[in-house]
Amino acid sequence: MTAVVSLENVTFAYGEQPAVRDVSLTVDQGDFLGLIGPNGSGKTTLLHLMLGLHSPDSGSIELFGEPASAFSEGERIGYVSQQATSRGETMPVTVREVVTMGRFAHSGHNRLTEADHDIVTDALETVGITALADRQITQLSGGQRQRAFIARALASEADLLALDEPTVGVDAESRDEFYRLLDSLNDSGITIILIEHDIGVVTDRANRIACLNTELYHHGDTESFVESDALTEAYGTTGHVVEHHH
Repeated sequence: MTAVVSLENVTFAYGEQPAVRDVSLTVDQGDFLGLIGPNGSGKTTLLHLMLGLHSPDSGSIELFGEPASAFSEGERIGYVSQQATSRGETMPVTVREVVTMGRFAHSGHNRLTEADHDIVTDALETVGITALADRQITQLSGGQRQRAFIARALASEADLLALDEPTVGVDAESRDEFYRLLDSLNDSGITIILIEHDIGVVTDRANRIACLNTELYHHGDTESFVESDALTEAYGTTGHVVEHHH
């Protein structure tokens, strides 16, 4: 398998406070990696390190075979942060305009072509929000906004989709639909890294689990994680797996 992300002995601290300590793991092409851990365990920091948004204090990180800090093909990564579902964003842009932003990395300073607009239309259709294309992004529900940002990543033809607690504030029905969409995108070959506080959702969807609390307590297939003591070790006695079947 081709490695999309590779970390070797990575450590990162905010001042004197270590956030990630001596983490080594690999995310292969086509993986659906669930990144779990208690609050304050370093999950978002680790994701930022993987994407080259932070540089490690020690250790090495490669992204698509290149040093993450020097990686320049940003269009290959679709990143959806925790804030994506909030209504705080006030940009007066439509859903179609948001999704079209995904093409700018390909077009540079040139005008978008008919082919670019076709890709945008396909992305809207893939995530099921064609009917919302002309609506202001601020008028959407949390789940609809999330789909718009996923469509933007698809329009950029991203190979890696990184999601940081993407369903915070989203109702249960929209959550289920959203995760079915992620399953479909992963089946189509897109690599996914997901931070999600609902451990049952992660074990139901992901084929690989990384369990973190500053240090890495488990990295491997989902079945071996469920059978391991990693959850108790990382969370203490409060962690437990709840099976979700959709």
